[in-house]
Amino acid sequence: MYAFANAIPILSVAGSDCSGGAGLQADLKTFAAHGLYGMSVVLSVVAENTQRVISSIDMPSESIFAQFDAVFEDIVPRAVKIGMLGSSSIIESVAQSLSRYLPSNIVIDPVMFAKNGFPLMPKSIRKEFATSLIPYACVLTPNIPEASELCGFEIASLEDMKKSALMLHKMGAKSVLVKGGHKEDFADDVLYDGKEFHIFRAKKLQSTSTHGTGCTLSSAIASNLALGVGLQDSIKNAKAYTYNAIAHAAPLGRGFGPTNHLYGLTHNTMVGVEF
Repeated sequence: MYAFANAIPILSVAGSDCSGGAGLQADLKTFAAHGLYGMSVVLSVVAENTQRVISSIDMPSESIFAQFDAVFEDIVPRAVKIGMLGSSSIIESVAQSLSRYLPSNIVIDPVMFAKNGFPLMPKSIRKEFATSLIPYACVLTPNIPEASELCGFEIASLEDMKKSALMLHKMGAKSVLVKGGHKEDFADDVLYDGKEFHIFRAKKLQSTSTHGTGCTLSSAIASNLALGVGLQDSIKNAKAYTYNAIAHAAPLGRGFGPTNHLYGLTHNTMVGVEF
């Protein structure tokens, strides 16, 4: 799909998904699909598959600090995607590392729930996440349940999505993309870029191959930003990429299967979609 982009480095800071559909594995595949050199900081090791989460083990702070040091003292990334944050100590470790290295183009996906509802970000640390990490976000990408949890009210309409995006911007995020994929018929997203709102309209695909779509979209946005693409076009490109990854997915697993992150290697054309 993309030529190798002069070895532009990019970093995923997230949990590991042994089934390969979400987390670090989804991010690294997405980076590769965009011709980028992907690196990682492992925050948690999650034992999960398409049906359930079995366990989640967090990395100790010293390991997280060491991984950040190893990356930033040698190969500085052009963008950073941050995903699952499973504990207070992880939030503190990531926040301190961001404060130390001040990377560009930070995309934060506030992963709170697995597809089956398993809480990946405990409720007790969500306020700490909001105060400690949201201010580092160049782009914050909550879905409707996550935005609702962070803002403290139910989101039932496009106007509610705009209200939540504005609130999250006031919490410190430079721009906020509230994703509408949990709505019934259309996956319309709302972007607030700090000055105005932008609506990205899309028809929703009827598919069970949706494991890790939030990880995929956020890492695709980070990939485009690393390539020097502007914010709105980065989101448009990322939505088209994610749409096609779902459309070209193979029926793997017995639950919510993974997308096809590398569809561009085997499919010469993208499914027609406009945003």
